[in-house]
Amino acid sequence: MGIFSWILVGLFAGFLAKFIIPSKRHNGFFRTLLLGVIGGLLGGYLGQKFGFGGELTGFNQYSIITATLGALFVLIMQRLFAEK
Repeated sequence: MGIFSWILVGLFAGFLAKFIIPSKRHNGFFRTLLLGVIGGLLGGYLGQKFGFGGELTGFNQYSIITATLGALFVLIMQRLFAEK
């Protein structure tokens, strides 16, 4: 259930990331969800690789923090490389 859990947590993390770094452009609901899911998967993968985020066992504060950091990273990268 690991990857599906990170997808669900990533949905929530996408909303948190958009709240932390608001945009003047309206990216849309689905784009926000996609960025959150990608960030959640990235955060979960890197967290497990580096040992600070174990296997996701539920919707807890550590999984939300890890997924939100991943979503923030993806959001920042998207803004750096997106057309203006």
